[in-house]
Amino acid sequence: MKRSLFALVTLAAIGCAQLAFAQEPTTTETPKKDKIKMTKPAGKEVAVVETSMGTFEMELYRADAPKTVENFVELTKKKYFDGMRVHRVAKGFVVQTGDDKSKDPAKVNEWGTGGASLWGKDFEDELNPNAPSFKEGYKKGVVAMANRGPNTNSSQFFICLNDVSLPKNYTIFGKVIDGMDVVDKIGKVEIIASRMGPTDGRPKQDVLVKKIHMKK
Repeated sequence: MKRSLFALVTLAAIGCAQLAFAQEPTTTETPKKDKIKMTKPAGKEVAVVETSMGTFEMELYRADAPKTVENFVELTKKKYFDGMRVHRVAKGFVVQTGDDKSKDPAKVNEWGTGGASLWGKDFEDELNPNAPSFKEGYKKGVVAMANRGPNTNSSQFFICLNDVSLPKNYTIFGKVIDGMDVVDKIGKVEIIASRMGPTDGRPKQDVLVKKIHMKK
């Protein structure tokens, strides 16, 4: 049986590959919208990501993607991301984390297949063509949700290592505003290549997400 995988699938392009996130869907049903009360905190929302290779900060775009940011912030408060690994590095493209299975070295062959939302189920995309981040697109430092198809968001997310060309199918909910040099350094680690190709795989040496917390 083909194993489910949050993956970057190669699409033909001139002289290189265009990549899109995909996974075998577990359901064909579109998740129903959850009724939740969300209030925007005063001021800028910034998440501090402490890794084994350094610390960087991400500004979150609640106005553009309120449910996605709510999911990320509340999971952060629950320390959900603490102890995870960066389970994927696609050279010159993205780094990816957010899979709870990556906390367990014994499940290394399953890294990239896990994750859970605040609501315990997948939630819908927030792809508003009028939102500033949607218009900007997947620029270097942009933070967006990884998915396996429409409306299948949980907790996995990626950070763009460069300005990349992607179909606008992945909810943008933030951007690195400090410490991009740390993200770049993570993006240059040696990897164990996957079936996606020689420049796409998991880090040879663990890159730990020690802690994510909201900046006060």
